[in-house]
Amino acid sequence: MTQIIVARHGETEWNVSEIFRGRRDIGLNETGIKQAELLGDYLIDLKIEAIYSSPLKRALDTARSVAKHHGLDVNVAPGLVDFNYGVWEGLTHQEVRDKYRGLYERWLKEPRLVKIPEGESLDEVRERAKSVVDRVVPKHSGTVVLVSHRVVNKVLICSMLGLDNSHFWDIRQDLGGITVFEYEGGRYTLIKHNDTSYLSQVQQHTLNDF
Repeated sequence: MTQIIVARHGETEWNVSEIFRGRRDIGLNETGIKQAELLGDYLIDLKIEAIYSSPLKRALDTARSVAKHHGLDVNVAPGLVDFNYGVWEGLTHQEVRDKYRGLYERWLKEPRLVKIPEGESLDEVRERAKSVVDRVVPKHSGTVVLVSHRVVNKVLICSMLGLDNSHFWDIRQDLGGITVFEYEGGRYTLIKHNDTSYLSQVQQHTLNDF
């Protein structure tokens, strides 16, 4: 049996300001650094075999906070890189609502049908992220940690639950949240979802699903 921990990186200033991040290499802010440290402490007693991360700094630094307790290097997995928001990247939530009103409304109602100009679709995210899991799981029989981003993790969780991307808005994973699956006999079983209990000692912003 393989245990898979799907972790979202810690907080950045662009999360707080509700700016679409995508492939922009935004680092953790002070709160995010603390969240990453607490995640490392929370997972310290697990026998983690391997850690895989998006190549973006906010995810890598979160992953390294876990890896340092286990004498592991972080494996960079390009398939876990953040969603390509295309022309939305670097814009605030309000700017996107105002400038791309029709597309934004469709994103809220039918996200699986949206491909943002110069960006990608949820189906494309699903294909690349699931390929990482399909490659990683057979290589391990213990605990594996995957550190990625909101959109990627939501799509990946849907995939592992056998749900299509129309359920994108039915899944929420907060900054620093971890979701745990067990894999055995070709089946993924959800054990825990969006666990942020270990973050109680750090003062955090109350953020939307963004």
